[in-house]
Parts: sequence; structure tokens; C-alpha cells
Amino acid sequence: MKNICVVVGARPNFVKVAPLIRAIEHSEQGVYTLVYAGCDDDPTLESTLFEDLQMPRPDVFLGVGSSSLNEITSQVMARFDAFLDEHPVDVVIVVDDLASTMAAAIVAKKRGLTLAHLVAGTRSFDMKMPKEVNRLVIDALSDILFTAGVRSNSVATREQAEGSTTYMVGNILMDSLRFCQPRLRKPDIDVEEGKYLVFTINRRALLSDPEKLSQLLQAIVTSAGDTPIIAPLRDEARQAIEHSLLTIDHYTANKVQCSIVNGQRSLVNIQSPLSYLEFGWLTAHARGIITDSGNVAEEATFNGVPCITLNSYTEHQETVTQGTNVLVGEDSERLAQAVSQMVGGQWKSGSLPDRWDGRTAERIVKILID
Repeated sequence: MKNICVVVGARPNFVKVAPLIRAIEHSEQGVYTLVYAGCDDDPTLESTLFEDLQMPRPDVFLGVGSSSLNEITSQVMARFDAFLDEHPVDVVIVVDDLASTMAAAIVAKKRGLTLAHLVAGTRSFDMKMPKEVNRLVIDALSDILFTAGVRSNSVATREQAEGSTTYMVGNILMDSLRFCQPRLRKPDIDVEEGKYLVFTINRRALLSDPEKLSQLLQAIVTSAGDTPIIAPLRDEARQAIEHSLLTIDHYTANKVQCSIVNGQRSLVNIQSPLSYLEFGWLTAHARGIITDSGNVAEEATFNGVPCITLNSYTEHQETVTQGTNVLVGEDSERLAQAVSQMVGGQWKSGSLPDRWDGRTAERIVKILID
């Protein structure tokens, strides 16, 4: 019986580990402990999240709440090490590329435990990005690298350490999407299917640059014309977007507003964060999506919905080469052109990449147990 410790660093990670937890439970050959680096009162973990994903809350909360990457790293290392003193495990699985993920990986490796990295091999090749450093460290330390696609598999295989093994298991995010698809529910928002855009933003570099943010928003609302824009945003993002909108039109912070930009009418509807199932419905039925989130872009490819990503790279290149995703970086002119094509119905067709079949978690557990 394998004792598996699954370490989660932030809310999006839960969507990826939920299928893994179910697969471990169904295998009857492994037991697990779910560890969350954050606090049990983390506001991003809304009460519906675990119910929507049909998974249990974490068994252990390390209680790290700092915003400093170096403090997060040191605190997670100390607290995860103390946890392992009391809870011996055989395998540690870490997810994605956060500071907390790297910290847990270092502790596991120093203890000589088998270390597995879920969503390995993703690269931006920009060493100025903290997450790129995290990715390199985690992949270099890991005994088992689970990759989502051909490109990341090639990177992980080329860079893997002696004695480690790379497996292309597919995109585990698709496991959750397929599992939850029949249960998606329409949020309490007045929208008509296929006749609105969804806008999300979370990258700190963008939110902290008011001038750039205003240019991007100007491009979006001008090019969207009469197409409503639904924007479910958390506190920091909401404040930044509301401030930027105030600089470009007569927007006020009521639930639904009519903005006039360059003589054109655009509806901007800023919403509080939605539940996982509600957000899933909203993105699945949109005319298009504008986002800086790799996960949202992957979901758009799964649903066949046009997607514009406000970044110069993506962790999963197949969303661009095969899927419905287009990268525009932070170029407002390219963004305006892409939004015009999106609302005009002039978008490329997409297809599902290899192994986006909803069976990734099964493959992972079989490898771990065998």
C-alpha cells in the first residue's frame, strides 16, 4: 500500500488534484494525505469549491499566508518538514510551479522521498520570471515527471536528471472538466448563450501597471462594440480594473454599466468571483474569452471557445497550435484586432490535443502504484 502525499499551493491546484484524489481512492492500493500550503480560512477557497469538485478539504493546512516569495519558500520548507516528521510517506506529489511547490519539493528530496511533479516540463525560457526558476528546480529534483503534452514532454525528457523518468500522461485539467461538465450551472447573470465575452485577469505585472492596463481595456471595450463583457474578478483585480476603466470612460462601479468609448457602446459587467461550476458554465457558453490565465485558455480549447491570452507565451503550446487560443502579449493593437475577429465570428477552428481524454489521473496512479 503506497502512502502518497499530495501538496497543493494555491486554489487552481485543487482543480488538478481532484481527479488524482478520486483515482487514488478507486485504486484501493494507495492512501493519500492532502496538504495545503495556505490557511484554512483562505478567502480564495470558497465554501462551494470542494463540493463542486466532489473532493475532500485538505487534511493539513500549513498556514502560510505571506505574499513574499522568499518567506513563502522558507515557511513552507520548515512547516512541511515538521509535518513529515510526524507523518511518514512514500511519495510526494507537487503541482505546477509556485514557490510553495518548490519548497515542498526541496524538503521531499532532502529526505530521500520519491518526488513526482505534476505538470512538468513547462517553460517560458525567461529567467526573470520567478516561476521559471521554480520550474527548473522542481523538474531537476523530481524522480518522476508527469507532462501534459508533446512540447513539455520533450523539454522534461531532455532535461531530466539521471535516474528520473518522464511520462506524458496528458492534461489532468481535462479530467476535472469532463467530470464536472454535466453539473455545470448557469450563474445568476443576465446573459444570452454565445453573445457575450468573458474577461479575467490575475497577473500581478499587469495589475500593477495602470497605463498598460488602461491601454488593453481601451482596446477590448472599443473592439467589442455592443457585445457584453462579463468580468468575474477578485478584490485586487477588481480594484485595478475599476480604476483603469474610470480613466478611459464614464464607468461607475454598479453591477452593469454602459460605457462609451470612442463613440461606441460596450457593456462591462464586473462580477464577484463565481463558483467553479458557475464559472465553467460561463466560459463554456461564451462567444469568446480574454484572459491571462493558462488554465482558462486550456478550458477554452476543451470547449472549442475562441480565446485571447494576454501573454507572450503559454505553458501549453498545444492550445495555440491545435486549440482555439491566440497569444497577443500586451500589445493593444493586436488585442483590438483579435477582439474584432472574435466578435465578428472570424476565428480559427480547434481540436483536442493528444491525451486530453479525461484519463490522466488514472495513468498517474497506475504509474505510482506499479
